[in-house]
Amino acid sequence: MESYALLLGSTLSAGTVLALAALGLLINEKAGIVNLGAEGMMLCAAIAGFAATVHSGSTWVGFGAGMLAGALLAGIFGVLVIWLNTNQYATGLALSLFGAGFSAFVGLGYVQARLPELPKFAIPGLADLPVVGPALFTLHPLVYGSIALAAVMVWFLYRTRAGLVLRAVGESPSSAHALGYPVRRIRLMAVMFGGAMCGLAGAYISVVYTPLWVENMVSGRGWIALALTTFATWRPARILLGAYLFGGVTMLQFHLQATGVQIPSQILSMLPYLATIVVLVLISRNPAWIRANMPASLGKPFYPGA
Repeated sequence: MESYALLLGSTLSAGTVLALAALGLLINEKAGIVNLGAEGMMLCAAIAGFAATVHSGSTWVGFGAGMLAGALLAGIFGVLVIWLNTNQYATGLALSLFGAGFSAFVGLGYVQARLPELPKFAIPGLADLPVVGPALFTLHPLVYGSIALAAVMVWFLYRTRAGLVLRAVGESPSSAHALGYPVRRIRLMAVMFGGAMCGLAGAYISVVYTPLWVENMVSGRGWIALALTTFATWRPARILLGAYLFGGVTMLQFHLQATGVQIPSQILSMLPYLATIVVLVLISRNPAWIRANMPASLGKPFYPGA
């Protein structure tokens, strides 16, 4: 029983990385922008957050540095695709490649660096519960924060005027422009918010989840987060559930190894990515369902006055 409680706790922690990044990318895509540079932004944010934590001794400074790095890169991406109308997919791939190389270069001096000892977190009262207490109620605050973020985003998108405007920009930017809304500025703000969330996810990896710096340590999670938005059909609550599903698959490989199950490690390492492919294939069997939920202008440039 205790081992399953620990598996559930590690699943929540692993899923938090995907949830933060995917929720940010959801806002991008609700505004009609596809950013394939999530992997690169997360890598740059991971080294920025790690370096800031090493020098400041504060994890929250590291998170702020990661969010700033992600937002800055997303802002550059936004200017290119929103104002200069470069191809969103090519620009995103370029950003991803840039992030991989730049983070590896900057991180050379931090490979052997050590973080200060992280503070221990516990929810008073609940953390003392037998079995489930230590596993579920001693996690980092960002784990619980990601759940709260999903709830706030549901409220924002479907219960506020600002959320309605954001969705209108993604569905019909020409109509939103005709009504006087600054489509390009709204899209840029959405893209930068998405970058900040990807940055927070990257910093969480290097500062909390795996408290060290290793080249390419994001290990494809940015791509999984991108797939997760489609898997969830652009719904925040479904993104949260999907993140925990993929997080559980990731942690299952370690659980199976610990219990002595004789499965080749290469197959276990493939599980998260195999699960992503299988889910996308199953969803793609019904293109009409995807079109019904996908923002109508997703991936398309906007030309004011056209």
